[in-house]
Amino acid sequence: MLNYIKITEQPSNYNGLEKMNTNDLLVGINNEDQKIADAVKAIIPSITELVDKITDRYKKGGRLFYIGAGTSGRLGILDASEIPPTFGIQDRVIGIIAGGDKAIRNAVENAEDNLDQAWKDLEEFNITTNDVVVGIAASGTTPYVIGGVTMAKEKGLLTTCVTNNPGSPLTKVVSIPLEINVGPEFVTGSTRMKSGTSQKIVLNMISTALMIKVGRVEDNKMVNMQLSNVKLVDRGTRYLVQELHINYDDAKQMLEKYGSVKKAIEVFKKV
Repeated sequence: MLNYIKITEQPSNYNGLEKMNTNDLLVGINNEDQKIADAVKAIIPSITELVDKITDRYKKGGRLFYIGAGTSGRLGILDASEIPPTFGIQDRVIGIIAGGDKAIRNAVENAEDNLDQAWKDLEEFNITTNDVVVGIAASGTTPYVIGGVTMAKEKGLLTTCVTNNPGSPLTKVVSIPLEINVGPEFVTGSTRMKSGTSQKIVLNMISTALMIKVGRVEDNKMVNMQLSNVKLVDRGTRYLVQELHINYDDAKQMLEKYGSVKKAIEVFKKV
């Protein structure tokens, strides 16, 4: 066993939580949460290296896979599920959770303990060497995740991990480890708190930066978003009003005709 301190299992900095009043509980949680941004900032150089390498592979047709169990797996699925509506890209960022879709809402007994299952789950997607696998595990010891990234790396894929235990076994088997040291949790061992929040932030950074670098954002706007509800149609219409200096009704008509902000702008500028 590697010699490292499992920070996520260290005792909370706060004692007697059940004796605290509501305000003190919330202040304590908030004080701990304020440590997250600095912990993420410390690993931006590693995230930068990762995003650049993912971008190269993505432009060659590669995909971004998230694998995880429990909270970590759900966070991967959450980030992946937001890519199509936000950036208009289907099936290029994919979240996989130990135990399958049932585990999104309910714990699946022993699902995370299977060392071989993650690679089996990945193989269903006809994996190529342009694909990238991100193993998410606050503990850094989840067998499902370790097994998945280990096999992916052996097969020539770029691998990384998002973990909250620097020096954990998971960090030793990936190409680029992302180690977010947020310290002990407010409730000892409850990694759905600071650890989970930090993971969400890092996944947001990875996928958003990737989408910008591959041309799915122009200026600062989501010009490829899916127009799946009234709010998004209104947002897209306002984008066109601002960009093309036309009235709202004309902008909405163009948006509905061409199906995306990007396409509407391209057609307008050709006229």
